[in-house]
Amino acid sequence: MAERRHQTSLKGIIEPMEATKRYNRIIILLSIAIPLAVGALFGVKLDIELPLFLPPIYASINGVTSLVLITAFWAIKNKKIEMHERLMKMALVFSILFLVLYILYHMTSDSTSFDGEGILKYLYYIILISHILLSVAVIPFVLITYVRAITNDIEKHKRIARITFPLWLYVTISGVIVYLMIFPYYSI
Repeated sequence: MAERRHQTSLKGIIEPMEATKRYNRIIILLSIAIPLAVGALFGVKLDIELPLFLPPIYASINGVTSLVLITAFWAIKNKKIEMHERLMKMALVFSILFLVLYILYHMTSDSTSFDGEGILKYLYYIILISHILLSVAVIPFVLITYVRAITNDIEKHKRIARITFPLWLYVTISGVIVYLMIFPYYSI
């Protein structure tokens, strides 16, 4: 009987560890594949004209994602766990939608160069470069934070969320700022 109880308790430990290993492989794969795919797709040009001008749409999605993240933060601070979960899933969906539209735009349109001058030009490039670098860096953080939540590893989830939240929020807000700064130079 004691041996059986011991096997059951080990099984309760080993199964979550196996699930974590499986998720970790997926996280590593996605954290590498997404930036590589985005980079590769930038080299692909489709000769189609989109019915909509996408930059204001995907910038708006970034803005909405910022608001969703802030609201989710408020929800968890106020112990509204189900609301927090729904909002975080919504933020993930919005981020994926942003990425799809962003790639689609760059596959069908030429890049726009920033023609600002002086300190504004330096500020633009500082924000743009930090936005790009952190948008790549945040991918594994978002995925790890999400996995720790869905596997109910709440203490580890809270620890990494303290890093993920400000990174993700910065990426969404800086995306809107980059759009607002380059908007006058689009040839619509």
